[in-house]
Amino acid sequence: MDIDQSYVSIRPGDERDVPAVVALLDGAIEWLVAEGRTDQWGTDPYSTDSRRVAAISSMAAGRELRLAVSGDIVVGALAVGSAMSYVPPAAEAELYVRLLVTNRACAGRGIGGRLLEHARTIARAGGVDLLRVDCYAGLDGALIRYYEKQGFTATDSFEVARPSGPWPGQLLQQRLS
Repeated sequence: MDIDQSYVSIRPGDERDVPAVVALLDGAIEWLVAEGRTDQWGTDPYSTDSRRVAAISSMAAGRELRLAVSGDIVVGALAVGSAMSYVPPAAEAELYVRLLVTNRACAGRGIGGRLLEHARTIARAGGVDLLRVDCYAGLDGALIRYYEKQGFTATDSFEVARPSGPWPGQLLQQRLS
């Protein structure tokens, strides 16, 4: 996909955008499987799990969703809101990155970074000084390093129980002041 980052804009997402976001997530899982990284999100397409699709619909309905678009093509998605139930609560007001995904064909073009900068802008506009995110902490820690390169600092490690075994997670935060 030939996408010039300078032509990517960010707009609010709504329920009409759910299929595009789910397609991004399907693409991410397909890439993870091809890379042998099946422990993060499993092997089944995101679109086959009605619970996961309903979560994206809820983010859209709750006005949490933002999309990176190039023309009419959705190349990334961000959802921000309250913290996930499986992480320790913050001791202060925060904005939590609930979802960050980009089109794998656009990897390395800075779209994820632009979406995270948009999250910072939303937080600052709301008078919030703390931005947090969690990610998969298994294998080689590549995702943790990505967020650290984006200015986040690793804080708490945690595990989420699931039928196939515990999912290792890492909570990260960034101060905006």
